[in-house]
Amino acid sequence: MNAAKRIKLKYVADYIQRGDAPTYVDSNGVTVINQACVQPSGIDLSKRKLHDPEDIGRITSWLQQNDVLINSTGTGTLGRVAHVREEPTSPMFADGHVTIIRDATGRFEPRYLFYVLSIQQEEITVECSDGATNQIELSRHKLGNKYIDWPPIPTQKRVVAFLDRHTNALDRLIEGKNHLLDLLAEKKRTLITHAVSRGPDSEVPIKDTGIPWLGNIPAHWNTERAKWLFKERDVRSESGDEELLSVSHLTGVTSRSEKNVNMFMAESLEGYKRCETGDLVINTLWAWMGAMGVTRQPGIVSPAYNVYQPVPELDPEYIDLLVRTPRFAEEITRYSKGVWSSRMRLYPEGLYEAWLPVPPKEEQQAIVAHIKQETQKIDAFALATEKTINLLQERRSALISAAVTGQLDLGT
Repeated sequence: MNAAKRIKLKYVADYIQRGDAPTYVDSNGVTVINQACVQPSGIDLSKRKLHDPEDIGRITSWLQQNDVLINSTGTGTLGRVAHVREEPTSPMFADGHVTIIRDATGRFEPRYLFYVLSIQQEEITVECSDGATNQIELSRHKLGNKYIDWPPIPTQKRVVAFLDRHTNALDRLIEGKNHLLDLLAEKKRTLITHAVSRGPDSEVPIKDTGIPWLGNIPAHWNTERAKWLFKERDVRSESGDEELLSVSHLTGVTSRSEKNVNMFMAESLEGYKRCETGDLVINTLWAWMGAMGVTRQPGIVSPAYNVYQPVPELDPEYIDLLVRTPRFAEEITRYSKGVWSSRMRLYPEGLYEAWLPVPPKEEQQAIVAHIKQETQKIDAFALATEKTINLLQERRSALISAAVTGQLDLGT
């Protein structure tokens, strides 16, 4: 293999540009490629967002065949690369978190650049980390000045042909394992939703509640409006020294210290809302996404959140599972206020309109135990699958690294 020289990317790529800021719509829009769409296997259109078609005049970052895309921001996604192998069948553009690298003069093989950058995600993350502010961003300047191994074009083509042959099987395996993870996550959601609304015993008599989101529930269960089940707690911290808690649609209520959060932190937490173990905490702005849950420790949360004390008849762990189901999030969105779906806010009077199932407390506890037992099996399977994916990805990266650095005999 011919020796590669080291060269800055900006000297071979004549276009290195961030995408545009979209104007989002819910439907009938132009495809926006965001960080989630950028995958080693290509562009994942299932993760796309939509841009207002009446606002396309200012867009400049339209994608073309052979563009190389690299995520410019985001913990865990920074530096992830994709190659647009075919001409897009419909117009699509990159948003401001994705950078387009393009060569209009034939100075490099685009897929070779894709392979070179694909094994540098960890290196890019380290290079772009700002320890002072914890911000991670790959600027156009940093990307353009990045040195890369650059053999002659014929050698680049040989590397690409070799890697396309040998990575396709690995990519299919990784894609299949990721699909399995999606199925396991859906199985877990379905299990929880069924258990909290029907109980673990499928043989018990049922009744129609007349409440659309609940439907049929066991005949011996009650239904109650949330206004009779929760009382708002609005007690403020005098010192701000209590444990700061975070509320997410993914993890419920957890300690802020457990999260890698890059958002602005207030200088003082005085006046933040106090919550006690077992309280229901709702992120008012993101309730429509399911950002709520029951806290397992006392602490404080943002004054913009709402804190509710449940009645003794409710088991906190049961409530945590119930309110974090997608069906409950859809239900309380009906009582939220706002013009846009992404800006809906759930205030106490809205929550109090919702109806909830209320099994006997001992049955609530039995439901929690059943869910823990069954989800542990799913989680163990998912963990084993994730380990397999990591091993496959390591093997893929090692193969690419050896090929682009001339350590392999690529044949003829």
